[in-house]
Amino acid sequence: MGKLSVKNVSCTFQKKEDGSETEALENVSFEVKDGEFVCILGPSGCGKTTLLRIAAGLETLSSGEILLNGEKITGPDPKRGMVFQQYSLFPWRTVIENITFGLEMQKIEKTEAQKRAEKYLELVGLEQFKDSYPHELSGGMQQRAAIARAFANEPEVLFMDEPFGALDAQTRNVLQDELLKIWAQKHVTFLFVTHSVDEAVFLSDRIVVMSARPGRVKEIINVELPRPRSRTSPEANRLRDHVLKLLEEERFQKR
Repeated sequence: MGKLSVKNVSCTFQKKEDGSETEALENVSFEVKDGEFVCILGPSGCGKTTLLRIAAGLETLSSGEILLNGEKITGPDPKRGMVFQQYSLFPWRTVIENITFGLEMQKIEKTEAQKRAEKYLELVGLEQFKDSYPHELSGGMQQRAAIARAFANEPEVLFMDEPFGALDAQTRNVLQDELLKIWAQKHVTFLFVTHSVDEAVFLSDRIVVMSARPGRVKEIINVELPRPRSRTSPEANRLRDHVLKLLEEERFQKR
């Protein structure tokens, strides 16, 4: 189970200094089916990360609701995993200790936690680095560890906020491929924020294109490209052009 329902979500932030308000999201609605990979794409500042943080239970909304399997989300829960753009690993813990941290918080027995952590380390290709510290790893390896940590909690839905945004293009492509392999094995529901049209087209079952702030759903696109995908196929290029035109419209409207 991992069906996510976003219903009429709006979010307004108030500045403490002068009391003025910023409307981040306005009446956003869409669904993510069980096991589906959905990307959110939109202009900078359109509320993509805010929406993701609300869905993860890390921010509050002004109106509307987000449901996981019919239950209203009101705060963090192990059923919902989160991977940030920053690797957010504890520098004083080894790789495997970072991965077992969430399991320790859930009071999972130590042997089971260790076994589960090693399984996910193997899935991301870091089993040989389990006793290394984060500063001994490259950026791509650190993000693999963060992904393994999220999967080790075995969430029903995984939220990812531009997890590959700080990486070079080659490493980014490799991690996209690895993420899709894990997704195919584990059947986790994904809601993935990105600024990259290429990334959205390569990863998604559907793309939710957002308007400029306040963020609204401009269009939801079904990505009907066969997997495994070619990044440069004529079909992928046509879809990429369509998404770029939608984003360009928002850029001009913002002026």
